Amino acid sequence: MDTGDLLLDEDELLKRQKQEKKNLQSRVQGMKKSIPKGDKKKKKEVADEIAKLENDLEEKHKQELAQLKTSAPAPVLCNEEADATPDSDNEKDAVTEALATRVSRAQKRRNKKETEAKERDKRIQEQAEKNKAGPRILEINTIKDSLRTMSLKLYNIPADGNCLYLAVNHQLQVTGRPTHSTSELRKVTADFMLKHKEEFLPFMVNELDETEIVSEEQFENYCKDVATTKLWGGQLELRALSNILKCPIKIIQANGPPTVQGEAFKGPELILTYHRHLYRLGEHYNSTLPVAEEDEDV
Repeated sequence: MDTGDLLLDEDELLKRQKQEKKNLQSRVQGMKKSIPKGDKKKKKEVADEIAKLENDLEEKHKQELAQLKTSAPAPVLCNEEADATPDSDNEKDAVTEALATRVSRAQKRRNKKETEAKERDKRIQEQAEKNKAGPRILEINTIKDSLRTMSLKLYNIPADGNCLYLAVNHQLQVTGRPTHSTSELRKVTADFMLKHKEEFLPFMVNELDETEIVSEEQFENYCKDVATTKLWGGQLELRALSNILKCPIKIIQANGPPTVQGEAFKGPELILTYHRHLYRLGEHYNSTLPVAEEDEDV
């Protein structure tokens, strides 16, 4: 093989290698697009596979270039060519150094990505451990333990401002009583509170000054909001609903014993759970269900 043949083969090799890199880039784009949105595990797996493919291709190309150069016989040099040999050697050294630098940089990028991924996973695990001791988890576990002693389990109610009325209506259904829409429950609650103003107004205080009882006008506006908006309900609304429905309503909570509204009424209790930390938006009520045999291990 003469020098011309070597140059021709090297040009062909470089051309083929360039095409292989383009093909790999297209494949990489396809792999990235195949990752489901939000699937962090799949994203990491694909990133690792891409890094391996890129590294393997770089090593393959480097070996092909080295084999091409070592397989060519040394040409007979004239004096001028002999004088030019040091420059050729320098060029080869520069190419080798450039390839080594490229591989080194790619490896550094991969190492950095792997380190960042490991640190991220570590932070996620640490946060998960912290959450186990957080107020939300402690509260929900305490409530579930209390319900378990009563052969009950949680029934989740949407947190949309109507949770109290939805939970009460669900309990009416569970206990075999007539059910009502949320708007109906809100209206009769507001009407009852207005009709028995003297029983409810003394327990309502000004939000800005808790030592100051609200005025009659403020109380009436509050009752209007109960009937027409998604104003959150609490103990006063539970008291009204217990009287309206003529049944006891028991509230299970994490802090302290259960509270009961309407103890004098007969019939099965409506059993709700009260949560302070379940949602960031504030307090929340859930309903309950009897534990079936297949749920006993849950």
